[in-house]
Amino acid sequence: MFQNSLEYAKKQDAEDALASFRNKFHIPKNASGEELIYLCGNSLGLQPKITSEYIKEELTDWANLGVEGHVEGNHPWLPYHEFLTENMAKIVGAKPSEVVVMNTLTTNLHLMMVSFYQPTKTKYKIVVESDAFPSDKYAVESQLKFHGIDPKDGLILWKPRKGEELCHFEDLEEIMKNHGNKIALLMIGSTNYYTGQSFPLKKITELGHSYNCMVGFDLAHGAGNIQPILHETGADFAVWCTYKYLNSGPGSLGGCFVHERHANNENLNRFAGWWGHNKKTRFNMRHEFDALPGAEGWQLSNPPILSMAAIRASLDTFAEAGFENLRKKSEKLTGYLEFLLDEMKNDSIKIITPRNPEERGCQLSIQVKNADKGLHTKLTKAGVISDWREPDVIRVAPAPLYNSFEDVFHFSEKLKSVLNS
Repeated sequence: MFQNSLEYAKKQDAEDALASFRNKFHIPKNASGEELIYLCGNSLGLQPKITSEYIKEELTDWANLGVEGHVEGNHPWLPYHEFLTENMAKIVGAKPSEVVVMNTLTTNLHLMMVSFYQPTKTKYKIVVESDAFPSDKYAVESQLKFHGIDPKDGLILWKPRKGEELCHFEDLEEIMKNHGNKIALLMIGSTNYYTGQSFPLKKITELGHSYNCMVGFDLAHGAGNIQPILHETGADFAVWCTYKYLNSGPGSLGGCFVHERHANNENLNRFAGWWGHNKKTRFNMRHEFDALPGAEGWQLSNPPILSMAAIRASLDTFAEAGFENLRKKSEKLTGYLEFLLDEMKNDSIKIITPRNPEERGCQLSIQVKNADKGLHTKLTKAGVISDWREPDVIRVAPAPLYNSFEDVFHFSEKLKSVLNS
């Protein structure tokens, strides 16, 4: 199917219905003005060219309207988050009422755990994957401590088997079988940042619920990459950032999902703020807190509009491309990268990401035997922007919105050259 040649890569790009979207992004260049091979959308997505226009519109309204920009202009600021909801809901497979863009990822994770982690004396443990992104582990451990629980007792790690890198669902089943009556929450990253492994969200949710546990997911490496179909999974909550695959800019706002069955549950604890209050009486200022239904009810403060404008620009680009189309291209693009790496027949490199496209997104994690960060430095000097993770892994992520088959081919050639140097 695939061919190891530049001609083949160029032919695939010529036939790619989404190829024109590359021109909608700013591609970083070297000192000579040549485009770099940017395969780091799993850390920071590239800037859509329309982003500056969207932000400028809000700057202009601010300049011309002042405070009246909250209710006037093409995109009034008071309901601005609502302009993002429908497109974001499509990306994560949720109903619009279940999704809101607010805060940042770890802030949202803490807010969700206030509501969905309610430990008792006998049911208090939390399960995370052993190599979860550090921020998730820090957040979970701090929540345990807040409730007076020693993390050494309260935290259960879902680990790969000895000598392996990937987690097995059967091992999670065994954890639940042995500890399910003591587990209050499963908090799993949908797509592991290190290995690129995507987990079966619906199966995990059903497993957790069968033991009367709450289930939540961190989609930091999933949103805009895989299709999590959150509503159908039945997960209680999910959180994600938008600056990776969703191209919203460094440190931009996060997203939050709350399943509709919790929409009006007044028995859930929550940390409240005025932006989660009933819109009709929000500015009366003297009403008791009256939570909005759905995910909106977890909002705290009025949001930063300039950041939301950047998110709107990216979501509009996603909507134009169609997420199903992007996912199909992603599977083919990443499959081509996998093929080219295999074609090297180099015993020093190993792909630790699952081979099954349904168990991964666009990231491939390449383990390089006896390598150190010097290898990554050489790649960078050769014009490749990728990501190094200790001790010996290069993470590359051909994002279907702006990466090409030619990008992938040139990366494999440069990696081959660096390994042989």
